[in-house]
Amino acid sequence: MSRDRPVIRGLVTVIVLLVAWQVVVLATGAAHFLLPPPAAVFATLIHQAPRLGHHALITLVEILLGLGFGVVLGAAAALVLAYWPPARRWLLPVLVVSQAVPVFALAPILVLWLGYGLASKVAMAVLIIFFPVTAAFFDGLRRTDPGWLDLARTMDAGPGRLLLLIRLPAALPAVASGIRIAAAVAPIGAVVGEWVGASSGLGYLMLYANARVQSELMFAALIVLGAMAVTLYFTIDRALRRALPWQPDSLPDFNQEK
Repeated sequence: MSRDRPVIRGLVTVIVLLVAWQVVVLATGAAHFLLPPPAAVFATLIHQAPRLGHHALITLVEILLGLGFGVVLGAAAALVLAYWPPARRWLLPVLVVSQAVPVFALAPILVLWLGYGLASKVAMAVLIIFFPVTAAFFDGLRRTDPGWLDLARTMDAGPGRLLLLIRLPAALPAVASGIRIAAAVAPIGAVVGEWVGASSGLGYLMLYANARVQSELMFAALIVLGAMAVTLYFTIDRALRRALPWQPDSLPDFNQEK
């Protein structure tokens, strides 16, 4: 029964949001093209399901590819920063500057360089994902307990064994936090890339519907994107908690009762 409670809480939350949405529509008397009622949006979800599914699949591929490349590149950059001191002086400022520049300013450049296809959207997602993973992994590597390292060195452990047996396991909770953040922000990169230039994807579909004042379709695409992002986040969160069962404090179970 306790395992069903998170599902029940989720359903109650969705129902409350839908009721609040309907109340706002009735109270404000907003025109349908400004704020369509929930019933109209869900009717569009049903009638346009094949179309929405097609564009959602394209966006999902962009998100997953961006997440995969971003995590791998971020982990590699963190290892370089941790084990090569000159990189911290030269590479770290570049990473910080890359996050200070708004993604909307970089998206047109990526589209110009990589075209209107999949590559520019994946690259945009990688840019957003890269820094959280790098920062979290690098911080985890730096915070390895010195006592563990000293004990391993007294047992003649070389740099490779220190990394594989001490530093990496100690940094895993920090890496997991970085991956969670990456999973939450990955859809932003894909959708921003689609807004700048694309012929498919949920971001493209939202712009298409907005230009034609099809508010129901725009809200339906937004709901699909939100559901996809939430599902991706909690799927990765559950996988990380199962992969790191020995770290209950660092990886709390959000579905567990207090």
